Amino acid sequence: MTPLVLASESPRRLALLAQAGIVPDAVLPAAIDERVLKGELPRRHALRLAVAKARRVESEWNGAPAFVLAADTVVAAGRRILPKAEDEAQVCQCLTLLAGRRHQVMTALALITPDGRLRTRVALTRVSMLRLTPRQIARYADTREGVGKAGGYAIQGMAEAFVKEISGSWSNVVGLPLAMTVSLLAGTGYVR
Repeated sequence: MTPLVLASESPRRLALLAQAGIVPDAVLPAAIDERVLKGELPRRHALRLAVAKARRVESEWNGAPAFVLAADTVVAAGRRILPKAEDEAQVCQCLTLLAGRRHQVMTALALITPDGRLRTRVALTRVSMLRLTPRQIARYADTREGVGKAGGYAIQGMAEAFVKEISGSWSNVVGLPLAMTVSLLAGTGYVR
């Protein structure tokens, strides 16, 4: 069997793959510059980063030919890309912006096949949040659950109570659109 290399350090992505019975043969985080380029739109940003991660890990992989899978998740309010919250203050800023509004979560997938072909997909999920009081936002920020998360929240945790409605893949909001990922792998010949 050809190995699968996951170009990610996200424990959530690893857990989602495991739910589908997929266990990567190696997990290698891709250290890349994730800054948003001037004028870059959310979809293009996520796709650029996913491809860069896959290419970086492919170049660092010194094993036999492999499938290299990378992903990047972006939370966007309109054309604005929200950051991965670095601290509680950024969690508060993100949730203040998202509260009472609909936003989009996009995850770009990049898969490099053993023969070097690149396949990409982008999943889009729309999320509507309830109106939140400053106190609710501050209490959530104090838990630190949203630190390190795109948009400053984790739908798989306490923040799910803030979600009024979701249209699209729930696992996409967590960080890996599972059905799309399994389909992409299967369509390129990966056998688990």
